[in-house]
Amino acid sequence: MTISFDLDDTLIANNKFELEKTNFLQRLFGIESIRKGTIYLFKELKKQNHKIYIYTTSYRSESRIKWTFYSYGISVDFVINQQKHQKKLRNTTIYCSKFPTIFNIDIHVDDSIGVEAEGQKYGFKTIIISDTDENWTETILKKI
Repeated sequence: MTISFDLDDTLIANNKFELEKTNFLQRLFGIESIRKGTIYLFKELKKQNHKIYIYTTSYRSESRIKWTFYSYGISVDFVINQQKHQKKLRNTTIYCSKFPTIFNIDIHVDDSIGVEAEGQKYGFKTIIISDTDENWTETILKKI
């Protein structure tokens, strides 16, 4: 199964949820901190042979996003940023912030109820997690 994750306020945020510890090099190079539990979750999903994509509306570069996760010892299989999203949907009549099915994504994890509504409208599956859900990794694993 291919699972995509949103970045902002889902896996990356300041002052919204507990973060993974950072090392000196991550701080030196300005690597963004990721949500506590992300390392465990991604390793568990990989162990279950799932593909992990990042699907974000940000304009961060693909390499910057991949390096962020690599610096924590985890990898992502594919990155979709705003540029890729817009290019892929340019010649369609689909107008939404995320459209996972066009990238062959089976389920998308996000914090936005707006994305959940888009999923209902356009027929793609979502898992919506709250920034206050302390068991968010278990929530995702149970729903997958």
